[in-house]
Amino acid sequence: MKKFIFIILLAAPFLAIAQSPARDYTNAVLWQQTSGEYRALCFQAYNFARLSLKEVLWADTSKKPNCVIVDIDETVLDNSPFQGHEIKKGLSYNPVDWTEWTNLSKADTVPGALAFLKFAASKNIETFYLSNRDEKDYAATLKNLQAFGFPYANDAHLLVSKGTSNKEPRRQKIAETHNVLMLCGDNLSDFSNVFYREEKNTFDQVNKNQNLFGVKFIVLPNPMYGDWEKPLYQGEKLTDKDKAKQRLERLKSY
Repeated sequence: MKKFIFIILLAAPFLAIAQSPARDYTNAVLWQQTSGEYRALCFQAYNFARLSLKEVLWADTSKKPNCVIVDIDETVLDNSPFQGHEIKKGLSYNPVDWTEWTNLSKADTVPGALAFLKFAASKNIETFYLSNRDEKDYAATLKNLQAFGFPYANDAHLLVSKGTSNKEPRRQKIAETHNVLMLCGDNLSDFSNVFYREEKNTFDQVNKNQNLFGVKFIVLPNPMYGDWEKPLYQGEKLTDKDKAKQRLERLKSY
């Protein structure tokens, strides 16, 4: 009697897609929550921010009050517990869950953020919190910031989204009355609209502005999400599986 042996070969990448959660970023969330490297990078960013503020104050001749502009999510507040919650539910992002999370007002501080902003306040430098959180998240966000004693956490210094994710008009509004010494964020769009325009190459724009990073633009690490992902995808109404496949295809290999 002949024996037949059937060998089934599974391509590892496609198996990974089939078994992956809604977004395959478990490692990214764990890295932010548990690695010393994440904390070190945050401290490094805010240490540079402190040094740069000291330098720029020596040359400051503006008659306007000085300020720094900071993003909130993954810049001063850590939302990795929300990301972990979504992974465990097998979801990418659920706005209902996000509102539930923000209403708790329990996001922890990003390492180094509070100390840096208190240092800035000691030099009479105001802080504007410029976020793309919705207006419905306003009260809970303010409560979260105030719970940790963030300076200038008040109605005059918290600006949330009002129907647009474009921060440029809000930045310009602040610049009308204040001298903006520095901007802190985890997304390039937190600094300027020269980044992430359709006709622009992000790498090229970063190269052109390289002297500003660590000086006027302070970048915080965020491996979990961001505008950098948007150019990866082509097509409309993509499923999470579609996106996972396209991410795999965009990887450089040899």
